[in-house]
Amino acid sequence: MSRKVILCRCEDVTLADVEHAVAAGYTDLEEVKRYTGFGTGPCQGKECLREVACALAEASGRAPETIAPFTTRPPLVPTELGLLAGRAAPTHRRRGR
Repeated sequence: MSRKVILCRCEDVTLADVEHAVAAGYTDLEEVKRYTGFGTGPCQGKECLREVACALAEASGRAPETIAPFTTRPPLVPTELGLLAGRAAPTHRRRGR
């Protein structure tokens, strides 16, 4: 049986990855996010934020309530649902035609 504990399924971030980040000096959740890539997959941290924060607290010897969440950043431009469904992006008509 594998001893690999996956905390972020989207980006395959493990407990060992978080522990390694803390050992490298990254003790802030935003720093751990940038170091490991957790929270950057399809769920955007909705499924893994709590687990990684608890692992970070444990590895750094801090209380879980002292771990501040990372900064969320919405997409620059909204994605149309048709594009996600596999349809071609709409073509825009030129003015005056």
